[in-house]
Amino acid sequence: MLKSYIAFDLETTGLDPMNNEIIEIGALKVRDGKVSERFMEFIKPQELISPAITGLTGISNDMVASARPARSVITDFIDFCEEDILIGHNIIFDYSFTKCTAAREGLPFEKMGIDTLKIAKKVHPELESKSLSALCEHYKIENKAAHRAYFDALATAKLYQTLSHYFEPDNPKTFKPSQLTYKIRKPQPATPKQLALLERLTKNKKTFSHNTEAFSCNAEALSYNPETLSRSDASRLIDRLLKGN
Repeated sequence: MLKSYIAFDLETTGLDPMNNEIIEIGALKVRDGKVSERFMEFIKPQELISPAITGLTGISNDMVASARPARSVITDFIDFCEEDILIGHNIIFDYSFTKCTAAREGLPFEKMGIDTLKIAKKVHPELESKSLSALCEHYKIENKAAHRAYFDALATAKLYQTLSHYFEPDNPKTFKPSQLTYKIRKPQPATPKQLALLERLTKNKKTFSHNTEAFSCNAEALSYNPETLSRSDASRLIDRLLKGN
C-alpha cells in the first residue's frame, strides 16, 4: 500500500474536458498514511453552471461568483501535487480535465496514477455497481457530502486503503501505479456560421450598450479574434451574448 500520495476529485460543468470547465477541486495529500495537507477551492467558470449540475453537486453560480479563475487555481493545484502519485475513482476523467485546463495555461501535467474504479472492477466482479457511492456503501465508508470534490477525494482515499488492505497482497499488479495518458484534441476553428452570428450579435450589443446605461456586457464577449477563435469558445460567447438579451 502506498503511504504517500494525492487523492483528488473534481466537479465540472459537464463531461467533455475540451468544452466544459472545472468548478471545484478537492484533494488531500497523504504522508506516511496520514492526511498532511488539504486542497479545497472553487473555480469561477466562463460558462454558467446549469441547473442539472447544481442539482447533482449542490454548487450554484452564486457559490462560484467570487472564486478565482482557472489560471490561478490550477497553478496552485499543480504546485500542491508536487511529484506525487495521484489516486482517483475513474481517475482519467479528473486527470483529463486537469490536463486540459493546465494546457490552456501552457502548464505541463504528466502524472502516474492509481484508479480505484479499475481496481474495483478487477476484485469485485460480482458487484452490480462499482460507483464510488456504491463501493462506499459496500464497505461502510462514510461520505458526508457526495459529489463535492474534497469529500469524494477523502472517500476515494479511504476506499483505496480498504481495497489495498484486502486485495493487494494477492493482486500486486492491480495496485501498481501507471502513467496517466490523455491526448488533447486540437481545437476546431469557429465555423463561418458561428462567426457571422457573433458579428451580428456583437454589433447589436455595442449599439445597445451605447444607447442605454441599463446594460453592461462582458468585454470579452464583444472583443475576440475570429482567426484564432475555437468552435467551443465561439459557442460560449454566443450563449453569453444571447443570455444578455
